[in-house]
Amino acid sequence: MSERTYLEEISIRNLGIIDQSTLEFGGGLNVLTGETGAGKTMILTALALVLGGKSDSDLVRSGSERLIASAQFALPAVTDALTEIAESSGADISEGALILTRTVNSDGKSKAVAGGTTVPAATLANFADNLVEIHGQAANHQIVKPARQRELLDRYAGPKFATALATYQKVFADYNDLKARIKAAQDSASKRDREVADLEEFLNGWTKLKPVRGEYGEVTNQIARLSSVEDLRAASSGANAALSDESAGALTALGAARRFLDLAKGKDAKLDEISSALAEGFFLIDDAAREISSYLTALEADPGKLDALQGRKAEINSFLKKYGSALAADDDLAALAIRAKGAKEAIADLNGGEDRIRQLQAELSQIKAELLKSAKELTDLRTSASISLSKSVTAEINALAMPHTKFSIAISTPDYKGALKESDFTTMGCDEVLMQIQGHSDGPLIALGKGASGGEMSRIMLALEVVLAQTHPVGTYIFDEVDAGVGGKAAIEVGRRLAALAKHTQVIVVTHLPQVAAWADTHFVVKKSGDGSVSQSGVAKLDEPGRVEEIARMLAGLEGSASAQEHAAELLAMRESVS
Repeated sequence: MSERTYLEEISIRNLGIIDQSTLEFGGGLNVLTGETGAGKTMILTALALVLGGKSDSDLVRSGSERLIASAQFALPAVTDALTEIAESSGADISEGALILTRTVNSDGKSKAVAGGTTVPAATLANFADNLVEIHGQAANHQIVKPARQRELLDRYAGPKFATALATYQKVFADYNDLKARIKAAQDSASKRDREVADLEEFLNGWTKLKPVRGEYGEVTNQIARLSSVEDLRAASSGANAALSDESAGALTALGAARRFLDLAKGKDAKLDEISSALAEGFFLIDDAAREISSYLTALEADPGKLDALQGRKAEINSFLKKYGSALAADDDLAALAIRAKGAKEAIADLNGGEDRIRQLQAELSQIKAELLKSAKELTDLRTSASISLSKSVTAEINALAMPHTKFSIAISTPDYKGALKESDFTTMGCDEVLMQIQGHSDGPLIALGKGASGGEMSRIMLALEVVLAQTHPVGTYIFDEVDAGVGGKAAIEVGRRLAALAKHTQVIVVTHLPQVAAWADTHFVVKKSGDGSVSQSGVAKLDEPGRVEEIARMLAGLEGSASAQEHAAELLAMRESVS
């Protein structure tokens, strides 16, 4: 796990029943236990907020103005994906750590901060995709959807599949673009002559006009200047006289003042300071006077140039009136430049008539052959991955007290040798993925979600996560009630597999089963105070005696049971014996 990211700490204030709490997580398996309603799930709610989840003012603790949730992740090795997100958002990850914070006010307004920079909540979600995999009961409902099953299989298929999918999607986009061009050419056949004439007229006008980027604004500015030469001359002449007149100019007066002060130079520090300030002002005004004089010398009326500029502006306005829109003139010209760039190709498409359409259709046939080849490659890679994933997940399921259950993935594809329909191709290829289970060797294959109980679905999801964790480099896995509907030996095996997963990555589990809690490397217990809130002291990291006591409570439902404590010690010893 040394090269994977992991959650170091989460801090919560004013969330639900939680007044204030900070949890410092360790590597390996972290377990959260506590009585029902004690706030265990609220800790995961806080994490969901930090990771870009939907904010809700109802989560703010009663009587508080806002809730604050913050999570700190260690980044031992920063991936390209994390670097890209950080650079685009301005988040600071230079110190090998990332802090994500979410604030929700009682009026419903929320604020997200990543690495010290305010960002949209969607940016937190982008970070989350590369940091955390959350599995709750909702995942059991999601996995029955074909799109989610295909997504999991594609993830398992790895980088080679991702490259093949990107190639397919590029060809698929090219195919659709060319189809659209053919349709446009066919639809335009009846009005081809009028469109060609309009395009040629526009292109000829554009070629004749030859506008330059930003030209309209520059022409307007020059016209304004040349139209006001006399006003500008009067203003600059007056200013020049006020500054430089030998008898009454500002520079003459300032020079006299400097000479008077120079007579007393060195006799009073305060007066010397004033003299320095006056000297600085003299030089500044002298520079300004020189610039005004230079400006006045260069200021000349140019009626010929003014007429030419006004003519050019009128020419541009006439063109924009005919072809432009409601945009500002220079923006309009930029948009028309794009239109002019594609006009020649559009004219060629229209003038080519049926010959042009046949040429495009021949190109379409070539691209369709490439599309077919790429789609078949996706199918081959998915089929290979499905066999491997089915075998690995079956092994994991069998280890989770389901010894006779078989996990299987069926890939449904069209007949590539036959006539494929347009609808057979999608952005993800031509395959439909169906995950199934077989309860025993002679039993039928049943679609996932129809042939498994809640407890079995939880174990199947855990088995999938354990296998996928080996190919998907997420640093932290979070399981909320993964043991729902599980008990006895199956619960022990769930704990064992979570502990196995935690050897490669950080795992955080909310559980009510002592058989699962016994496998923890780090064990937290959440307790409510007398007023029903959870304060910092209500979230405790347990030592070994504390773990025995908490697991005994989970076993017996009451505190102080000697027999439960013996059983708890036995469960903990079981973990030690296999670790």
